[in-house]
Order: sequence, then C-alpha cells, then structure tokens
Amino acid sequence: MQQGDLVSPFPSAPERLADAAISRPATDWEQRYRRTVITSDTMATAVVVGAIGNFFGARDAANWHEKWIILAFGTELLVLGALAVSRSWAPAVLGQGAEEFRRLGRSLFMATVVLALGGIALTSRNIKLWIFVAMPAIALITMIARYLLRLWLHKQRKEGRCLRPVLAAGSLDTVRDLITRTRRFPHLGWRVEAVCTTDGLGLDGDRLDVDGVPVVGRLADVAGHVHCDGYRVVALTPDPHWSPDRLQRLAWNLEGSDAEMIVAPVLMEVAGPRLHVDAVLGIPLLRVSMPAFTGGHRVVKAVVDRTGAAILLMLFAPLMMLVGLLVLVDSRGGAVYRQRRVGKNGREFTIFKFRTMAAGAHGARAELADRNEGAGLLFKLRRDPRVTRVGAVLRRYSIDELPQLFNVLTGSMSLVGPRPPLPEESAAYGPDIRRRLLVKPGLTGLWQISGRSDLPWEEAVRLDLRYVEDWSLALDAVILWKTLRAVLHGQGAY
Repeated sequence: MQQGDLVSPFPSAPERLADAAISRPATDWEQRYRRTVITSDTMATAVVVGAIGNFFGARDAANWHEKWIILAFGTELLVLGALAVSRSWAPAVLGQGAEEFRRLGRSLFMATVVLALGGIALTSRNIKLWIFVAMPAIALITMIARYLLRLWLHKQRKEGRCLRPVLAAGSLDTVRDLITRTRRFPHLGWRVEAVCTTDGLGLDGDRLDVDGVPVVGRLADVAGHVHCDGYRVVALTPDPHWSPDRLQRLAWNLEGSDAEMIVAPVLMEVAGPRLHVDAVLGIPLLRVSMPAFTGGHRVVKAVVDRTGAAILLMLFAPLMMLVGLLVLVDSRGGAVYRQRRVGKNGREFTIFKFRTMAAGAHGARAELADRNEGAGLLFKLRRDPRVTRVGAVLRRYSIDELPQLFNVLTGSMSLVGPRPPLPEESAAYGPDIRRRLLVKPGLTGLWQISGRSDLPWEEAVRLDLRYVEDWSLALDAVILWKTLRAVLHGQGAY
C-alpha cells in the first residue's frame, strides 16, 4: 500500500464477487439489443442470398439448385463468421459512434475477399454475381438496418432508458465536466449515477453530491462500490491520485465484475485516429500522432469534394434555378450574394450564397449592433428585419448555401470543414482559434449538426478545433449523413 492510500471499509475480493452475483442487473438491455442486431444481420444476409437465388440464379444450368444452396449457405456462414471475428457485435461498440460501422465495413470487406479467393480456387463461374451483387447488397441492407436500430436506441436513451450506469472517479472539476457532457449527449448511453472523489466530499467541501450526483466514497473505494452496486462503466477522470500503480491495482480489483474501466487522458479533446496505444518495454504508452493536413487521405478528400460537388450541382440544378427566380421576384437585387470569407491558411476568397436579405443589408448592420444575439464574434439575430420572406425559408433549410457547391468545385471550400469566417472575425482570432484556418472551410461541419447558431461561441470553436485535430474520412461520412437530418429539422438556422 502506498503512502496516502486509505483502508477501504468494503469487503474482501471473494466477498465482493459473491455480492456481485446479487447486484442489480445492468446489462439486460445490452444483451437484448445485441441479440436484436445479430438477428438483423442474419436476416439481412438471408434475404439477399435468397433474392440472388430467386432472381439471378441460373435455373437452366445443371444442378443449379444444389450449387445455389452451397453458395448461399457458405456466404451466410462467411458473413456471420467475419462479423464475429471482427467483434462487430461487441456491446461496447453497438450504438457508439463510427466504430460500429467501421467494424461492420471491415468485416464485410474481409468476407468479400475470402469469397473471391474461394471462388477462384473452386473456379466457380457464378462467383462474380456474389462478389459484385450479393456482398454490396448485404452491406447496404445491414448498414441501413443498423442505422435504424441505432435511431431507436438513441430515442430510448433520450427518454432515460437503455443507459449504462457509470461510476465516475477523479477530481471534482473533471468529474463535473464528465457529468455535464453525459447529460448534454444522452444518446452516447452514459448516466453518471455515483461519484468518488479524493476526499469523499462534494462541492464546497461539505455537500455529498456533484451536480445532483451522490458522492459515494473516496478514490480508494472505487472497486468496492463497483462490485457491490454493479456499475457498468468506471470512468476515471484526471486526478493526481491515479498513479500507474493504483490504476493497475484497480484494474485487477475490477476483475470478475461486468464493469468496463475507462481512463480519460489529459488530452481531453484529442481522439479518434490520432490516439494509439503502444507497449514499449512492457509500459503502455499513449501515442498522439500529428494532425493529418496532407497525404493520401487528403487527396482522397479533395477528389470526393469535387466529385460530390459536381454530382450535387447536377442534382440540384432545377431547384437552384427555381430558388434564384423566387429570390428575384421577392425583392430587388441579384439572386446570388457574394461575400469575402477567409479560407485555408488565411487566404481570402469569394463565397456564393443565395441572397436572403434586402439590398444594402450589410450597411445596416451597424444600426443593429446593440441587438446582436450571436455568441462571441458572430453577429446573429433570430428575427433579423433585413431578411426577406423567401430568405427566411431558405435560411431555415440551408437552401441559401447551395451555391457554395461552386466554391467546393473550384477548391476554395470543402464539403465538410470548419465554418468559413468573415475577415473581421478572423482578424480578432487568437493563436488557438487560428488553428481553424489550417484546413479548408466546409459547406457543413460539426458546428452544423450540433446546433449551428444556437451554439455558444466557445462550443462552436471547440467543435471546429476538434474537427481540425481529429479529422478522418469516416468522420466526414458521419457528418454528411447527419447534415441531412439537421437541415430537415432546421434547428439553429436563422
């Protein structure tokens, strides 16, 4: 025992294991949800292989029925086996971020490769049908089914169900921050139900709670409370108490429980592909790689940006022509508004938007300065008198931003990135905020799917910096998918 450790009043390890058997059931819903996902994946695969047999099977070939059964049964086993090997059904990833879909995609890709190699080895003439039709169809249906199940799960969590009970242990400030974040984002599935602090006290040194969450003991008591009360997650936030030896002994003491121990690093805003855990000379090290501002992934992003912008411009061309006509009819002035914005590395460019305000609106901004409702350096009014009738509708559903696809096509913007600031905003940036300018600004971004103009300035900056630091192609895909829902809801758009 190290100096400063306190003797815990809780039972010994064998007694705690016995207590765990009668602790509250915290994983019932997780097991039910896992079984539902497995059933969904199995049925999706079965539906596809059945359709292949019914609509594409070579019925006039000899023994086609026997060959189809062998291929169908083999494909089903191959897909489900790949999902199991890749731990795509692990409760820790189901309904959690992009990792669930990464594992699903990796599993199906692995199954496709094995299926292709098997077809070559067996010289099967029908293998192309399964590789280029069956596997993509399985991927599409399983991902849609997973997404629908996730929507249901998130709805349950917002209503206070299907949440993992969490015991948070650390300093008061870091524990309080964790409680705030879990309440703000209930869809993540955490509910902090108890807290352990250094001295076993809450705020102000005498309250036995932290923001309404009871303080149940000291940091030395964590393992005992987990075994007795059945918490599903043990979240350790930064505190000087957590030395490597104490963390290791806590991990040992949690063995035999269903709890998952999660240690929050000091680098709270660094996540995703930049974090790597390496073992050097038996010492676990958290390696933080540099942000990716160049390289192959950025080339892929540039290609996707320009290709996507070209496709979207062709799809939305009729809508854009109609909107331009409505803008001209509704008020005097041009249909498209041009404005100088600041892009990558501080270079200015001209942004294009459908005009949503009356002519001369920019000059009238000074008269409305005392009514500004925007956060930080932003100027926003919920009921801006300069906005036209058509402009209000365009802003609500972000239709006014469609001409920015031309900015993406010419390379001054990206489909996903930080919000493009005005020159006067950029001039007031401090060194930290200027990191937003290390990448191209985006047509959409974390700021748009998280509340847009309703966000506090500090939160908007944090989201932009998080994107700059933790950018990945998978994150871009998630943001683009969620943008559609954010636009349809119109939250924070004015």
